[in-house]
Amino acid sequence: MTAPRTLNEIYFHGLDRFADRPVAMRCKRDGRWQDLSYRDVASQVEALAAGLRDLGVTAGSRVAILSENRPEWAFVDYACLALRATDVPIYPTLPSNQIGYILRDSGAIAIVVSTAAQLEKVQAVRKSGDVPALQHIIAMGGSGAGVMGLDALLERGRTLAGQHPRWRADALAATPDDLATLIYTSGTTGDPKGVMLTHGNVCSNVVAAAPSLNVTDTDECLSFLPLSHIFERMAGHYLMWHGGVVINYAESVESVPADMIDRRPTVVLSVPRLYEKIYARVLEGSAGSAVKQRIFNWARATGEAWADLVLAGRPVPGGLALRKQMADRLVFSKLQARTGGRLRMFVSGGAPLSAEIAKFFFAAGLPIYEGYGLTETSPVITVNTPTHVRLGSVGRPVPGVEVRIAGDGEILTRGPHVMKGYYNKPQATAEVLDPDGWFHTGDIGKLDPDGFLTITDRKKDLIVTAGGKNIAPQPIENRVKLNKFVVNAVMIGDKRSFPVMLVVPNLDALRAWSTQEGRSFATDEALVASPEAGDKIEREIRKDLRDLAQFEMPKKVVLIARDFSIESGELTPTLKVKRRIVEKNYKSKIDAVYAEPKGGSHDV
Repeated sequence: MTAPRTLNEIYFHGLDRFADRPVAMRCKRDGRWQDLSYRDVASQVEALAAGLRDLGVTAGSRVAILSENRPEWAFVDYACLALRATDVPIYPTLPSNQIGYILRDSGAIAIVVSTAAQLEKVQAVRKSGDVPALQHIIAMGGSGAGVMGLDALLERGRTLAGQHPRWRADALAATPDDLATLIYTSGTTGDPKGVMLTHGNVCSNVVAAAPSLNVTDTDECLSFLPLSHIFERMAGHYLMWHGGVVINYAESVESVPADMIDRRPTVVLSVPRLYEKIYARVLEGSAGSAVKQRIFNWARATGEAWADLVLAGRPVPGGLALRKQMADRLVFSKLQARTGGRLRMFVSGGAPLSAEIAKFFFAAGLPIYEGYGLTETSPVITVNTPTHVRLGSVGRPVPGVEVRIAGDGEILTRGPHVMKGYYNKPQATAEVLDPDGWFHTGDIGKLDPDGFLTITDRKKDLIVTAGGKNIAPQPIENRVKLNKFVVNAVMIGDKRSFPVMLVVPNLDALRAWSTQEGRSFATDEALVASPEAGDKIEREIRKDLRDLAQFEMPKKVVLIARDFSIESGELTPTLKVKRRIVEKNYKSKIDAVYAEPKGGSHDV
């Protein structure tokens, strides 16, 4: 079979190859997991395509999808693609004003929403009168005034499907240059930009990544990253369908630990935050009796010694192999059981992953293959694979993708994966796409002699102190976040005399430490504001960062009682920190710290 050139070819080829398989997707409804076969999916997609066509959706139309991960998201996506329409995925965490911006800018004529809460946001936008192109609101949960239920649209489509016997042929007439989707970047600064990705962009990335990750019809995955994000869309949606992988839709991000045990996936895609949380729970769980801690520390050291040899391609001595088997039985098997006991790989993307965490998971028999990419690159540029892995790197370029490092250290990429441009923003497009087709990623990195890429920081995130020293904050923040007393950390200091660190403490760990020290506080806020807590966190950070250059060391620490959030605008929907928003929101605290004498109580 020739490699698919469009997303429609991926869809129909998948149907042809796996038509008789009983399970394509699985979701939980009313407390029970329900199976959907390939024929079930085909029936829903054909009916939806006919129903949307009847509403006036044609080639080039924009259709927005505002929904959490669920089978209906996939049905609507495939139906839009079959009509050669362009779908516009919207993060379900966005507030109504940002949804309104996307609907206006994209010119969407219809939107499909999941829950009553999402419907309420869209109705508020429509009442404002700022979305004149929007003609139809389709709700998965029912209907109402000016709202059509998805079930009603499906029923209408079933009665009309026979009128379009050539719908498959029409869908397969799509070309690689056809615009498949318009994805609005969550952006850490400014308004979102609509990234124009063609069928050829995303399809080429699926075809390039498939042999690298080698997922097959014996695999099952758990889908919980937002399908509105290109990482889950390409890898957790199209790639899984292309490989015949059963897609299990998690009920929510919160249900992921239970869903992993329940569904026992073999492949899981996530951003590093999941791995950081699992790692933190493992460390907390090991902090029991002295005997338990010694066993854990011994198993970890044994596993890492084994991992160092395996990753270097060197033989493992018999004695170490026996100790590793014992470590597996005593410690690592428990972690494997928490993932369902069948998991053969995690895939990480969206943000840097700590090499320490990656080595721990590798030693535990749960390898994390880290990759790198952006919405504008469909998204995968590089990825570690089971046969070519180097912890601390983001892997080597996938086939067909070129990578080079510019003179200032910026990572550039060229190939069929690079977007068509930003919708309605020719100047912004020209700023990142040069005449030779190289996309300027905005990330700083380096390539080693074997072609493995390492990311050092975002170009815009680099801190340049008043003394002219350049500091890459992300590696420092990531190291601090490994501490069990820290949930989140952000470094500030651009154009300032020295850097400072904003820290969100782990309140559970801090409370336990406080109790152990014989201190009690009426509230968490009082605990975080106490000099004792500040001193404790500073000592922890000093210990973690003791090998930094003096100019890189944060001189002071600001403790924050609550974590950064999407709702406050401090995180993007993919959980990247918006450094400038954090700095703005905590300006008074930061300014106060810089106004203190350098030898103040919060020096590190």
